[in-house]
Amino acid sequence: MKWRVVLEADAETGDWSVWCPELPGCVSAGETEEEALDNIREAIALYLEPDPIELKSGTILREVSVG
Repeated sequence: MKWRVVLEADAETGDWSVWCPELPGCVSAGETEEEALDNIREAIALYLEPDPIELKSGTILREVSVG
């Protein structure tokens, strides 16, 4: 799956910030553009990882595909 990310270099430090517009709060950074991209890949994977949930007895859990 592909995601758009926005990279910006900090003029003072030369470090890179990066975020994914489609995933609110999914941000990262790195000292190089490559490091920032590696870090946002990890951040996106963690963002999309489902949280464990506790269900009441008798509740039905299903997964659906979109697209």
